[in-house]
Order: sequence, then structure tokens, then C-alpha cells
Amino acid sequence: MSLLADLTDGSVQDARSREAERPLADVEAAALAMPAARDAVAALSPAGRVKVIAEVKRASPSRGALAEIPDPAAQAAAYERGGAAVVSVLTEQRRFGGSLADLTAVKERVSLPVLRKDFIATEYQVLEARAAGADLVLLIVAALDQSTLERLYALIVELGMTPLVEAHSADEVARAASLGAALIGVNARDLSTFELDRDLFGRLAGGIPDGTIRIAESAVKEPADVAHYRAAGADAVLIGEALVTGDPVATLTRFLEAGS
Repeated sequence: MSLLADLTDGSVQDARSREAERPLADVEAAALAMPAARDAVAALSPAGRVKVIAEVKRASPSRGALAEIPDPAAQAAAYERGGAAVVSVLTEQRRFGGSLADLTAVKERVSLPVLRKDFIATEYQVLEARAAGADLVLLIVAALDQSTLERLYALIVELGMTPLVEAHSADEVARAASLGAALIGVNARDLSTFELDRDLFGRLAGGIPDGTIRIAESAVKEPADVAHYRAAGADAVLIGEALVTGDPVATLTRFLEAGS
């Protein structure tokens, strides 16, 4: 089993455990009762400089523990002060140390759209994302067959959220584009091996349809990385590790200047 498959399987198992305590019908009712989701497409639309999706991230399989982040809402508030356009919250528990409670706490503190970043493969996970306050939900093309990808994409849209569809190859970009996705991300990290390729975005960006917001994910450690992605056509970058291991406001300031 690949690492991506293992991560997805673990997230689905954890969701099933939550479903045993909170049935799907209850979560669906809570999701439908939520206020309208915030407009992520407007927040990330091109405006002369790269936008930043700033991530609340405690750990990763490749690096282990990164930061304790005892107060994810305070971390997110710092991102908002620093100029982030969207806050991403890793809710995967086993390898990233996140939770849906983190997402809810962040949503209650900031006025920015909030992304649930997890290994989503079931309708229950999408519904609990909306019930927890998510405005966007990540869908990883490599983790899903096309039928499941289309079904989950449609549910996210039906609930008023925005799907961020993540690809790692030309074929996956084409699958994402076939959905009509407004946001397509290219992850420089291969989630099967966790190897990084910073130039992958530039090779795949041409396959993303015009009018789609192009998002570069991973391999952003320094301002030069943001400038690199900007030159390759990125409208936004997703940054995690560099923001949780340093001063988030100062780091965001430098990165946004590099993306101007």
C-alpha cells in the first residue's frame, strides 16, 4: 500500500469511528444548518500578486513534529494579520496531529475562507467539513477513482463550498479540469513517495484551463520559491512548514513581497 493510500485509509477509518458516535443524518442536518460558506474563489482570484493559503500544520509524515500549535485559532489570526487570503487547516489526526475542532476554532476566529485539508474519500467527511465550518475542501485526484471524485466534487458544490482539486501529473490535471474546477492545485510533493519536485508546477501549469485559479503547493521555504512559482504562472501558493516554524507575520510579509 502506498503512503497516500495508507493516509486515505486511516482518515476514512477515523471518520467511520466518528460516524458511529454521530450518525450521518445528524451531521447532514448540522451541515445544512450552517451559514453560507465564504467565497474562496473571490479570495484567491488574481490581483497582480500571488495570494497565500497559509496552513495550520503541526506535523507531517516526511518531517515529523513541526510545531505544537496549542492555539490554532491564534496561529490563523496571525496569518490573517500577515495578509493570507485563505487559511488551510490540516484535520488528519494520525500523522499530522490535526482535528475538526482545530478547523472550527480557526473559523470562529478569522474572517478568511477556511480549507479543510485532509484525505477525503467519503460523503460523511464532506458533510462533517461543512458542519465544522469549512468553506473549501481538498480533493486529491490520485486518491480517488473518477466516479468518486465526481461524486464528492458535486456534493461539495451542492453544500456551497469550493473544492480545491489537487493533481500531481498531467493526467490528474486533465481529470481535475474535466470537473470544471475553479481551483486546481499542483502539489510538488509526490504523496506516494513524499519526494519533492519544485519544477513540477511549471511543467503542468499549461494544462490547467485559462480562467482557473492555479495553486502551487509544497516546496515553499523561502521568498525565492514564491517568486519561482509566480514566474511559472501560479496565482496562489499554499505554505505550511515555513509559517509554523518561524514568525508567521514576518514570513508572510516577505513571501507576499516576493510574489508581487
